Amino acid sequence: MIEFDDFETIYRVDLPDFTGPLDLLLSLIEQEEMDITKIALAQVTDQYLAHLDDLRQADPDELSDFLVIAAKLILIKSEMLLPRPPPILAEEAEEDVGDELARQLIIYKRFKELAGHLRDLEEQGQRSFVRVVPQVKVEPKLIPGEGNLKALLTAARRALTIKPEPPAVDEMVSPQIVTIGQQMSRIWRLITTKKQIAFQELLSQKRNKIEVIVTLLAILELIKRRIVEVGQINHFGNIIIEKRANVELSESEWEAITGLTEVS
Repeated sequence: MIEFDDFETIYRVDLPDFTGPLDLLLSLIEQEEMDITKIALAQVTDQYLAHLDDLRQADPDELSDFLVIAAKLILIKSEMLLPRPPPILAEEAEEDVGDELARQLIIYKRFKELAGHLRDLEEQGQRSFVRVVPQVKVEPKLIPGEGNLKALLTAARRALTIKPEPPAVDEMVSPQIVTIGQQMSRIWRLITTKKQIAFQELLSQKRNKIEVIVTLLAILELIKRRIVEVGQINHFGNIIIEKRANVELSESEWEAITGLTEVS
């Protein structure tokens, strides 16, 4: 249904079958909602002349627009009243004035709708304000379990550069053999008691590079088996090792993992 408010009311007509601005009358013709043969063009002309008489000073632009539209209406009405030519002659004839007028009205309506949409956007923009201050970027904290292998290897490499004081040798001591299973058991015992331990604290008690390397391999094995998880509370902070939630191992399960007969 076409609303009258969608069109400019430069000039209004009052007829038995229609009331509204003249451009809306043409739109109704284009959509075939009104038969043009029912319109009393003389009555339209009389009303317009009365309108001009009330104004006492005719606007040439308004008068010329009315004459153009009125001429097209008369031509369309005459074509509807006169017999139609044969199909062959109709194909060779020039473009129908009614079709031309309908196309112009469609373009006019599109521009009207677009203008209304732009007007709405303008009104919305007057009630909107652009945020000038940028949003504060909050760095997310790393939680245990989200640490990466690179940070772990960096900490291990740093620990390997520490050279402890060589102990005084009074007698020949046989080399101590440290296995990955032993270090896994030791780490498990510490995190079970303390719940978590720092990687640097764990390596600070190692006496040589071999123990540091074996301890690192033990941690990697525990991570691989999803027994422990590592992470950093802060960026570039200490690497924390802790037991994964709901992980409980019996002595037989631990023996199968580490190859040892006891955990202690």
